[in-house]
Amino acid sequence: MKKVLKIAAIVIAVLLVAGYAVMSYTSKLSPPATVENTHNGLTVKVVYCQPYKKGRVIFGDLVPYGEVWRTGANESTKISFGQDVNIAGKPLPKGDYTLWTIPTATGWTAIFNKETGQWGTSYDEKEDVLRVPIVSQVHSPMAEQFTMAFAPNGNGTDLKLFWDQTEAIIPITR
Repeated sequence: MKKVLKIAAIVIAVLLVAGYAVMSYTSKLSPPATVENTHNGLTVKVVYCQPYKKGRVIFGDLVPYGEVWRTGANESTKISFGQDVNIAGKPLPKGDYTLWTIPTATGWTAIFNKETGQWGTSYDEKEDVLRVPIVSQVHSPMAEQFTMAFAPNGNGTDLKLFWDQTEAIIPITR
């Protein structure tokens, strides 16, 4: 019995070390980033990971059109609002959400999901709080690394997502 417990402990230890090594390796390939914005009493924070293009075709290939995308790499992208907001004119209560998107060739859908803290590919549609259509357009120059940034827009702010030759815009107001 002691031998079985020792073997089980060794196996668990090896799996934990291997899991840590994989997470460390992938975070170097797609480093974590945080972007925050406070504008006219509107507070938004996004924590995400930034994959690189590396010569690949991104939208329509690496990120298939019409399918839910984790909107970054590694862990799911977390977005936090310090107060109730409107996303593309639709209400969303303050709090923490994961941000998912569905890219298409003609426009995107932004998804705010109440499940947070999961690995990026673990998505449960039943946990969606809000889905809204958002504008996507050609972006120049080409963005090698996936990046998010805020741009003031009237009394609110736009969360802009840049990668390859694409820019998607999520309008946020109070």
